[in-house]
Amino acid sequence: MEERLVTVVTGGSRGIGAAVCARLANEGHDLVLGYRSDGSAAESVAERVRQAGRRCVTVRADTADEADVERLFDRAAELGPLTALVNNAGTGGPVGRLAEADAAGIRRALDVNVLGYLLCARRAIREMAGRGGAIVNVSSAAATLGSPGQYVHYAAAKAAVDAMTVGLSKEVAADGIRVNCVAPGTVWTDFHQDPERPAKVASAIPLGRAGQPEEIAAAVSWLLSADASYATGAILRVAGGL
Repeated sequence: MEERLVTVVTGGSRGIGAAVCARLANEGHDLVLGYRSDGSAAESVAERVRQAGRRCVTVRADTADEADVERLFDRAAELGPLTALVNNAGTGGPVGRLAEADAAGIRRALDVNVLGYLLCARRAIREMAGRGGAIVNVSSAAATLGSPGQYVHYAAAKAAVDAMTVGLSKEVAADGIRVNCVAPGTVWTDFHQDPERPAKVASAIPLGRAGQPEEIAAAVSWLLSADASYATGAILRVAGGL
């Protein structure tokens, strides 16, 4: 009998996360969609998943909160044994030079982008123990570019995600759990404080344009698939040449 695929996607109500949910649904995944605040957007994505013939539950959760993370994965267990996690929920925090950034905004960005990924991965690994599975972390090209004048703290957080990916992949390889990472460049989503930023920076991107969420979702999908069965600890840059 074919294995049932049960995947948790955090930050699944918009942007890259929503595109990931749509792509995975079409490839046979039942989904647990974690979202932070916009319940109607989450339900809209969930309906697309169901129209593709897959099951989907939406769970409001702050991934930086341990109790919320536990509740998110408890709901996932209702669909069956967990087979994958897409760590995607993130926040940019304050935009501008570090000298002018407020500490609360920096702390929140680190809590969501680093602690949240660690808490979700920790629970996912516990669920996958003895059965194997796959984790894909969504990082950013900012991890190596540094994002000066924009959000150095965000770049630092994403560099931590890259390091987490490499270390964790080695830690759980013997358990049959693969851990990989996708590092997008500038993508057309509502993540940006300036909604026109993807257009404004296009000339600095070697391919001459910002990316689409579906292009990132394709990379996530591949890393979760059997075609990537020998890939672990990989950081796949999907950034138009940046």
